[in-house]
Amino acid sequence: MEAIGLLHFCSLILAVLVQPACSSSCLASLSPQLRKDCHPDPGASEASCLARDCCWSPWKTPGVPWCFEKVDSCSIVPDSQRVDCHPEAGANEAACVKRGCHWCASENSTAPFCFYNSKEEAACSAIVPIQKRVDCHPQPGASREICEAKGCVWCSTTIANVPWCFYPEDGPHGYTMKDVPQRTAQGWRLTLNKRGGISLFGNDISPIVMDVEFHTEDRLRFKIYDPNNKRFEVPLNIESSSNVPVEPNYDVEFVNDTVLQFRVIRKKTRAVLWETTLGGLIFSDQYMQMMTSVPSTSIYGFGEHEHPSFKHDMNYVRYGMFSRDQSPGAFSNLYGVHPFYMCIEKDFNAHGVLLLNSNAQDVTLSPFPSLTFRTIGGILDFYMFLGPTPENVIQQYTEDVQYCDIDCMERQLDFTYDDVNFAGLPEYIKKLKNDGMHYVIILDPFLTKDEPQGTYKPYELGQELGIWVNNSDGVTPAVGKAWPPGESVYPDYTNPKTAEWWIQMCMEFKDILDYDGIWIDMNEPSNFQNGQQPGCVENRLNYPPYVPDITGGLLAEKTLCPNSKTYLGYHYDTHSLFGWSQAKPTFYASQNATGKRAFVLSRSTFVGSGKYTGHWLGDNFSRWRDMHMSIIGMLEFNLFGIPYIGADICGFNEETTYELCLRWMQLGAFYPFSRNHNAIGHKEQDPGVFGEEFAAISRSALRIRYSLLPYLYTLFYHSHVSGNTVVRGLMHEFTSDPQTHEIDRAFLWGPALMIAPVLEEGARSVYVYFPEASWFDFYTGRQVSPSWLKKSVEVPAPLDVIPLFIRGGYILPTQFPARTTVLSRLNPFSLIIALDEQGEASGSLFWDDGDSVDPIEREEYFYVEYKFSNRTLKTTVIKNGYHGIMTLAYSTIQILGFTSKPNVIFMNGEAIPSNRMHYNSNGKITLQISAPLFQELTISFGH
Repeated sequence: MEAIGLLHFCSLILAVLVQPACSSSCLASLSPQLRKDCHPDPGASEASCLARDCCWSPWKTPGVPWCFEKVDSCSIVPDSQRVDCHPEAGANEAACVKRGCHWCASENSTAPFCFYNSKEEAACSAIVPIQKRVDCHPQPGASREICEAKGCVWCSTTIANVPWCFYPEDGPHGYTMKDVPQRTAQGWRLTLNKRGGISLFGNDISPIVMDVEFHTEDRLRFKIYDPNNKRFEVPLNIESSSNVPVEPNYDVEFVNDTVLQFRVIRKKTRAVLWETTLGGLIFSDQYMQMMTSVPSTSIYGFGEHEHPSFKHDMNYVRYGMFSRDQSPGAFSNLYGVHPFYMCIEKDFNAHGVLLLNSNAQDVTLSPFPSLTFRTIGGILDFYMFLGPTPENVIQQYTEDVQYCDIDCMERQLDFTYDDVNFAGLPEYIKKLKNDGMHYVIILDPFLTKDEPQGTYKPYELGQELGIWVNNSDGVTPAVGKAWPPGESVYPDYTNPKTAEWWIQMCMEFKDILDYDGIWIDMNEPSNFQNGQQPGCVENRLNYPPYVPDITGGLLAEKTLCPNSKTYLGYHYDTHSLFGWSQAKPTFYASQNATGKRAFVLSRSTFVGSGKYTGHWLGDNFSRWRDMHMSIIGMLEFNLFGIPYIGADICGFNEETTYELCLRWMQLGAFYPFSRNHNAIGHKEQDPGVFGEEFAAISRSALRIRYSLLPYLYTLFYHSHVSGNTVVRGLMHEFTSDPQTHEIDRAFLWGPALMIAPVLEEGARSVYVYFPEASWFDFYTGRQVSPSWLKKSVEVPAPLDVIPLFIRGGYILPTQFPARTTVLSRLNPFSLIIALDEQGEASGSLFWDDGDSVDPIEREEYFYVEYKFSNRTLKTTVIKNGYHGIMTLAYSTIQILGFTSKPNVIFMNGEAIPSNRMHYNSNGKITLQISAPLFQELTISFGH
């Protein structure tokens, strides 16, 4: 009886464990046609949708509700009709969802927990599993007839995003190897012939050549091109050594089966970083495609977009890349183009890949996991960077590719100012500069052609030099419409003569307004109409057979016609290079005009732009979600090699609120590029308009920023010389902790300072995840409890506080803040020493005059390294080339995590009076000293 009772009790437990969940949920795989609108009234937003306990998921197709009712996944398919989607052992919810199937426990012992949507879907999955499908008809208008005529498989599905028309695993597509791979001076060369006669978009090219080049131990290139006809290539010079690395950290493999397979393998771990069946390769005149599997779903990068998370969703999400003037929005292609991604592998090594291509393109992220690259011009030119740490990846990548608004102009004319509404502007700028502040002008990339003869030199000289982007005849200027009165022409910055003209105009304008830097805007380039006058003619350049997944589906929308001519070729190829090509001459214009270090801020960017310009995240909105989006954008642009990055604090579009703007001022104090900026016609949002309390809280956050500028400046030094990131995600430093891979609501300055802003209205606390390390509260110096480590902990965040934490093991140089950076630079320095578990820490300080040209190359700088070990701080001066260092001194040393009060302290052998030291029971020591910055110090803390 006892045994029976026990068996009955266990059965009850089992029944409870497998009882289907009755609660509804938001299914990521729910097809859009099954969505039931939960917010039919106008004004739907993520906040209002979630307030109704509904699901929010933006969708590209018009008419599909973004806010929809939750569904019960257990009711989708009855138990009796379930077809097992995971017949092998080891089924769990995560593995099930990854296959594109549904998971629901059942009391029925014969019913699978992981199941397909239908029997038809199960039959289709026997041909090609859902998660492995590659879209054979990526453009709209797919049908079974069209699909099967392409040699592809047609299977409908109710799962969102999954393609209905897809390649069979043994289809007639792709290329095979003509002969055995040939050895070259830098690697291998393969000649490939097209298989079969099916063409997806016409004008397929065969033969094609694939070159695999071993550049360094940690970098390789594989390039696919037409050997018989020159095609457009991005004019970015990426140097490679003539010497092939003796022991590269990668192997490459070619497997010539039915179709050719190409693999890149990390030699140390044998992890496959890139694996493509070249049978899926398409190389036609205006459509190229390559699919590769990737070793994990931890994928970051690709831009410029407003991504909902730093770590990408791999559920058949597609992002188009083609520079465009539009405010950030879900899935939209934005101002710049960065076809670069980083992958954290399953063993926590990292690698990165760049597709160096400037044509309109898109990438699909699929759950296999895999990536499908599509572009409509140029060549397929990939670079891989082996890392193995995230920071190594970005260092290797950047080694290769290295605020007055328009209303102050006279009628929005470049190189002018409005001397009526902005009367006295030159004198005002002079006063600003006398007070230690700087002034930045804005220039747009279009000039009116309709001013009276002899009144507007920039246009007339440009016309004389013939420097405009031209119509397809290559002679007559392309005429569009933008801010200036009349009609506008567009300088062609790929033309060397344009660079000379631009520098001359900028230098002459310096005599009118004594500016310090240049902000270049709307350089996608923007046009207020679709194409130039009289419109874009019908041809394959203006209307190609495939248009990547870009907003509007039209290449000429809000810009020039693709068949316009530039110095380097058709605008079809060079469109997304416009801002990139403008940045370099603007850099030298700023430098030549001011005689000082250039300051350039560009809205449109491309691979390599970070060598010449910073960037801001465009015309954002005064919304809470946009604060979160700004962190993701900031992290991504550090991956792209543009660390001087920020967003418009308090939002550019719409009206801000007191609390939103205050929290944004706190966050914005930790943007590398920190600027409060909004659109004409909206209410003022500078700190002073909200009252004294608001101003005081904002001032407090900004004073923290100013005090940390020596640390931030040193981070930029390391970025300049080594390609380091400045802002980075927690996964960057704690890669082996999977919990950090999805964190994008907190971030780091360098390796040592964690910023955890409040991103929700009304919140007075935030949840902070603390990876395995020593952490200290920035404000109190108190060490975070060991019980908090590897956990998400609720941390107080009253309205006047942004939570900040210092990581043990690091030394941060600081400086007493003043009203401007010019004045701050005169103040004493301090060190914050946060000890790790071993009682050690290290850091450095770079310092120079702040604005001279090439101080590192001319060795006119100061660099000191700090090391704390065995209760002793040592400062070692590495370079003492900056004469201004003679007037600077240390005043305070703070040590966090000190286990006991020292009995005696010696500095360079001399005892320091005890009244200069204060010891707090939380382990914080504050030591007052007076010592020149250039002097090497040894400070020991006796037991």
